[in-house]
Formats: sequence, structure tokens, C-alpha cells
Amino acid sequence: MLIDSHCHLDDEQFDGDRDEVVQRALDAGVTQMVSIGTGLGPPDLEPAVRLADRYPSLLATVGVHPHYAAKADDAALQRLEALLKHPKVVAVGEIGLDYHYDFSPRDVQRRVFIDQLRIAASHGKPIVIHTREAWDDTFATLEQHWAPHGLPGIMHCFSGTPAEAARALALGFYISFGGMITFPKAEEIRQAAVETPLDRLLVETDAPYLAPAPKRGKRNEPALVVHTARRLAELRSLSYEELCAATSANFQKLCC
Repeated sequence: MLIDSHCHLDDEQFDGDRDEVVQRALDAGVTQMVSIGTGLGPPDLEPAVRLADRYPSLLATVGVHPHYAAKADDAALQRLEALLKHPKVVAVGEIGLDYHYDFSPRDVQRRVFIDQLRIAASHGKPIVIHTREAWDDTFATLEQHWAPHGLPGIMHCFSGTPAEAARALALGFYISFGGMITFPKAEEIRQAAVETPLDRLLVETDAPYLAPAPKRGKRNEPALVVHTARRLAELRSLSYEELCAATSANFQKLCC
């Protein structure tokens, strides 16, 4: 059993063959996929919920991505909170800060991030974190507004250093590794993957983005998480089956 803990199956790149994409994943041994529910932002926070209702193997998250934070009015946050009652919604995400693109003003990103941390904590839901060129502010926000609740979360598609991984682990986070661990120049990410405790590891695709070698440059999809899992197992001197069992158990403990 293998779980793709983060994919964007609502993306328009899957509109022509979504059924086949899901079936290929199942055929490859990917028994569950988490469809991330940020979509194109408010007012529609339900793209992943609709897919989870359609496909038995899919779970969902709901959240406002930092790119769309400027669209998150009170009505959107109230709708997000209501969707947390859906039986297949397992987390709030992906949420966080993105200072690379700055599609939303940074002060707005921080405010909406904090609002969603409050909502997630009030419902006892884990969170899925997106951070890009904003590590210090992300950690400072989590330390102040999330850590006191003692709830877990996921650092999705980890792209930082071993020191940043250690800081996330100290906050009780699980760390999810994607296709980047197969890229030639990703030595720091691979080192973080080696140093992360086995009981805190997750794997993901972030499909349709960041396809792993040997499919790099092509559209990513959940079936390809097997390449990431095999590389991660090799890095940690584990069998593929051991890696699958550990990451699946971690996900079940975290989200189910």
C-alpha cells in the first residue's frame, strides 16, 4: 500500500483523462490519494471535495493557498469551516506563505494564514503547509499560532535544508517528500530525507507538478509516486515495501 499524500487532481491538465489517471494509480499500488482543495481560490473551496465524492480512493483537503489570500473574505472562511465537517476532508491546506510570487500582499497572506490556523485548531484538523522563500516567517507564525495547540501538520513537498527540516520536526510536523529528491542537484533535500525519522516521513507527487526522474519534465500523476518512494527507500537503506508500510502508517496516524 502506498499513499500519495498531496496531489492536485482538480487541475485542468487532468480534465481529459482523470478516470484513467486514478486507475493507473490504483494499478501501481497507490491505494489512496489526497486531493488538495485550494483550486483557484475563493469562492470555490470545493474542487477536491467534489472529486473525493466521486472517487472512493480519494480524500480531500480544503484551504486557501497564499496565492489566493486576497480573495479570502469572511464568507470564504466560514465556508471553509463548514466543509471541515465533510467525512472525507482530512486536513486544512495547503496554507502558508509564498514570498516568491507575492500574488497576494504579504500582510494579507499572514492574516489569512493565521485565520486558517485558528479554524483548523478549533476543529482538531492537521494542516498542510506551503512555504516558499518564507521559512522564517512561516516558522514564526507556526510557533506562535499553531504549536500551542499541540496538533500535527505536514510540510508538503519539502524543499528546504536539513536544519529547516529539524525545525519543522521540533514543531511536531511530518515531512512529505516529492519528486525533487530524484533531481540531481537536490542534495540538501535528500539529506533532510535521510535525517527525518521514519515515523515522520510521507511521500507525495504534487501532481501535475514536479514529476520525478525518470519522468521529469512530463505531467506528474499519482502513479508516479512509486518512483519517489523507491528513491526514498534507497536513500534510507530500506526495502520498497518497508518504506510503503511506514509512510502509509504515518499518514493513517496523522489524518485518519
